[in-house]
Amino acid sequence: MTQHDTASKLQKKDSTGKRSLKVHKATTKITAILTARQSLRLAWIGHVLTIAWAIAAAIATGGNWRLVQLWESHVQTMFFELRGPVAPPEDIVILAIDEPSLSIPKQLLEADPQKYAYLEPLKAWAWQRAAYAQVIEKLMAAGAKVVALDILFTNPSSYGTADDQQLAQVLQRYPGKVTLAAEYAEAEIYQGRLIQLIQPERLFWTEPHSIGTINFPLEADGKVHRFASTFPKLLSQQEEYPKDTLEELKDFPSFEEAVVKAANPTFVKPQAEYINFYGPAGTFEQISFWHVLDPDNWNTYLQGGRYFQDKIVMVGATAASLQDFHGAPFARSWLYPQRMSGVEIQANAIATLLYDRAITEGIPHTNTRSLFILLLVGGSAFLIKRSKRTVIQCASTLGIVICWISISYFSFIYGGLYFPVAVPLVAISLASFSYLGTGVASERLRKRSLHRSLERYASSPIVQEIISQQDDLQYLLEQRELATIRKLLGGRYKIVRVLGAGGFSETYVAEDKQRPGSPLCVVKQLKLASNNPKHFQLARRLFKLEAETLEKLGTHDQIPQLLAYFDEGEEFYLVQELIVGHPLSQEIPPGRPMQESTVITIIYELLQTLEFVHSHGVIHRDIKPSNIIRRHSDGKLVLIDFGAVKEVSNQLLDQEGQSSFTIGIGTQGYAPSEQCAGRVRYSSDIYALGMTGIRALTGLSPHELQLDANTGETLWMHKAQVSHEFAAVLCKMVRHDFTQRYQSALEALSDFEQLVNLHTSPLKIEDNLPVDDYDAPTARWGIATTEIADPNSTIVLPPQ
Repeated sequence: MTQHDTASKLQKKDSTGKRSLKVHKATTKITAILTARQSLRLAWIGHVLTIAWAIAAAIATGGNWRLVQLWESHVQTMFFELRGPVAPPEDIVILAIDEPSLSIPKQLLEADPQKYAYLEPLKAWAWQRAAYAQVIEKLMAAGAKVVALDILFTNPSSYGTADDQQLAQVLQRYPGKVTLAAEYAEAEIYQGRLIQLIQPERLFWTEPHSIGTINFPLEADGKVHRFASTFPKLLSQQEEYPKDTLEELKDFPSFEEAVVKAANPTFVKPQAEYINFYGPAGTFEQISFWHVLDPDNWNTYLQGGRYFQDKIVMVGATAASLQDFHGAPFARSWLYPQRMSGVEIQANAIATLLYDRAITEGIPHTNTRSLFILLLVGGSAFLIKRSKRTVIQCASTLGIVICWISISYFSFIYGGLYFPVAVPLVAISLASFSYLGTGVASERLRKRSLHRSLERYASSPIVQEIISQQDDLQYLLEQRELATIRKLLGGRYKIVRVLGAGGFSETYVAEDKQRPGSPLCVVKQLKLASNNPKHFQLARRLFKLEAETLEKLGTHDQIPQLLAYFDEGEEFYLVQELIVGHPLSQEIPPGRPMQESTVITIIYELLQTLEFVHSHGVIHRDIKPSNIIRRHSDGKLVLIDFGAVKEVSNQLLDQEGQSSFTIGIGTQGYAPSEQCAGRVRYSSDIYALGMTGIRALTGLSPHELQLDANTGETLWMHKAQVSHEFAAVLCKMVRHDFTQRYQSALEALSDFEQLVNLHTSPLKIEDNLPVDDYDAPTARWGIATTEIADPNSTIVLPPQ
C-alpha cells in the first residue's frame, strides 16, 4: 500500500467518523437538554410508587386484611390442584351414609320384612341408634383401630330410651376407641350473642372419653383450609363473643385430634394450622353403611370384617339429600366443581395429623412476615429497575414472579411451609408497572421534545441526518414534504412530489415550467454540512465536475440523461430525466429465484451499459437491484443513481492537499472489501453486478449467504440451480481478491457472449416481469416508480 493510498483511506474514515460523531453528539445533546428534567421527575414518581406498593403490601399482610386472606386462600387451592390428587393412607376408610344406605334398606324391608329384619334400624332417617351400636360392635370385633362417628348425638333418641341404652352399652365396652362429635353453636341471650359447646348426651360419655368438635373455620374464599382446632382461635378474634367463654373452650380437642389421639396415645398436637388435602371427593375409600349390616356384603368383599382390621373407620354422611357439603381445595373450583362432604374433610384432616403432613406458616410471626414482604418487594423492584430496557424489565418481572411462585410451591407441597405469595406478587407487579409506566411516559416526553426540536430545525443537515436514521421520525419528512410541494426551484422546476430524503440530499419529482407541456423530471438537492465559505467554493467546483461526468454518461440510452444543474441558496441541484419503470428488486422478491437464462440476459445487458460507464473513467460504486430500473416503455434496464460516481483520473484535494470530499461507499453486501476500505476499482462494479446475479439466482440477499472462513469467498452455489459454465463466470465476478476478478466490463462481456450463445432458447425477459405492477400507480401523476433509489449513496459534501 502506497503512502498516498494510506492517507486517502485515513482521510475518508476520518471524514465519515467526524460526521457520525457530530450526528451522535447532536442527538445526545438535544435529547439530554430537552428531557433530563422531565425524566428525573418521572423517575422519582416511579420510586415513590414502588415504595408505596411495598409498604402497602407489608401493612396488608401484617393486618391480615380480608382481601389478603382471599388471595392467599386462592393460592393454596391453586397449589393443591396444580399438584393434583395423591394416594390417601390405606388405613383410613369412610363408612358412608350414602344414598343407597338411605334407600335400599327401606326397599328391601318393604319387599320382605322377615328376611331383612336386620335392616330394621335403617328403615327411616334418622336411623335408630341401635344401627350404630351394631356397626360399632362388628367393626371393633373385626379389629378396627378406631371408629369415628361424624354424627351428633346431642339429643335423646326419638326411638326411646332403650335405643340410647343400646348405643351406650357398646360405647362402654370400647372406651376411648369410639370418637363422638361435638359442635360449637351460637345462642342469643339478653346480654348478647353467646358461643357454647354442645356435647353428646352424657349417657354416651366413657372414661377415657373421646369427643371432639367438628366446626371447621371458613376462609375468605368460603372454603375449609384449616383444622377444626383453629376454630376457637379465630372466634376469639371477633369482638361480639365474650372472651372468658372462648378462653374456656380453646383447650377442648377437635374431632380430628380426638381421633388421632385414640389411634396414637402419644400424639402431640402440632403448631401447624392447615390441612394437607389428598384429593377431591371420593379420594378416600368409601363403603356403604348398610353393607356392614348386610351378611352377604359383610362376608364377601368385606371379607367377614377383615377389611377393617387396623383401620380408622370414619362414619359420616355423603348423601346429597343430607346436605353436609362444604367448599375446600379440590372442591368448588373450575377443575373440581363438586363440593366435599364433611366426613371427607375430616378424613383429610385426620390423615394430615396422623402422618405429620400438616402445613404451617413459613414465617409465623406477623411483624416478621411484614418485614419480609417489604424486603422482598423492595429487592425485586431494585432488580427490575436496574434494567433500562422495557423488554428486559418485563422479562425480569416475569422471572421474579415465576421464581417466587416456584419456591413457594415446592415449600408448600414438599416442605409443609406456606409463604405469602399473592400479596408480594401483586406488589412486585405493580412496582414493575410503575417503573414501566414512568419509563414509557419519560420516553414519550423525550421523543415529543426531540420531535419538536427536530421539526423546528428540520432544514439543518445534522437534523436531516438524525431523521433519516430513525424510523419513528419519518413523519417529520412527510410534514416537510407537504411544505416542500409546489415550491419553485431555479425559477422553473415546480416540485410535485418528494421521492426521498437522506442526511445530505433530497430527491423530488418536478415539473419543468419552461418546457412545453411542463414535462416531469427528477431534481436532486445536495446539501452542505458546513457553513464555511471556503468549503462552499470547493464544493461548487467539485459539484461542477460531478455534473459534467453525469452529462457525459447521460448520452447512453440506458443511463438517465442530465438535463441541468445549478446552485441556489448555498445548495446544489441536479436535474435528470425521469425514468418511468420499476426497480429490478421487484422482479426478484425474497425466496423466488430466477431462471438461469433470464439472469444471464440481465447481467449481459447491464455489462454493456457498465462497459460504457467504465470507458469514460467512471466507477458507479452502488450497483444493486434497487438501482436498476426496468423501463416500462421498452423493457430495457436503466442504470441509475450515479450520485456516488467519481472520475478515477481526478484527485479532488483542498488547498492543503488533503481530500475533504466524502464519497459514499455503496451498499453492504454488494460493495466488495476494497471499496469499503476506500480503494475502489473497476472490478468493484463487476463484484456488485455479480452479487446482483447471485441475488437473482438464489432469491437470497447477500447478507443471508455465508462466507468461507478461510478465503472470504461467498458460498452460494449450493443455494441455486445453475450450470457449471455460468457458475464459473459468476464466481470470477465476485472473487474476494480483486486481482482475480474480471478487471473490466469488456473482459466479462466476452465470457457472457459465449454463455448467451449456449442458451439457444433463452426466456424472454418480459415473461419474468411483474406485469400486475405496471398498472398499479403509486403516485398521483400515474407512474409506478422512478429511478431514485438510495439518497444516501449520493455525493456527500465536506463536513464543517
